[in-house]
Amino acid sequence: MVEAPYNPDPKAHPGLHVIALFEGLKGVLALAAATGLALLGPQPLRHWVEAMIARFHLDTEHGTLPSLLNAINPEAVHLAVLVVVLYAIMRLAEAWGLWRARAWASWLGCIGSALYLPLDLYALYHHPGWHTWAVLLINLAVVYILGRDLHRRRRV
Repeated sequence: MVEAPYNPDPKAHPGLHVIALFEGLKGVLALAAATGLALLGPQPLRHWVEAMIARFHLDTEHGTLPSLLNAINPEAVHLAVLVVVLYAIMRLAEAWGLWRARAWASWLGCIGSALYLPLDLYALYHHPGWHTWAVLLINLAVVYILGRDLHRRRRV
């Protein structure tokens, strides 16, 4: 079966390609992280956490880092790799769909970005700075562009 040639949707927002590139980059970075985690395994992570505990003279029995150290094992690393690969697949599929101006990708991106907004506001409240403002504004722009794209599709 021959696929029809790519024909951009005239109703699609022009910012979809920018968002698609951004989502594709996140997907590629997630794949790189999953690959590195799978290749390294738990031992380098354990050494890194142990070094952090020693460097900051933390209690080796209580606290977040010792708890993390106890949780790092081969099964946990395999589970983390699986979750990151699934995240990467979702981001790459979204990027492909946005590049091809698919409505389902706009829905996926709009909902996904909107879910981050409460966390962005929490971060802004507790850690105000240019970086938290930048993340909030980028997510608001993505939600706006994708929401506007969905609205335009519905009207036409």
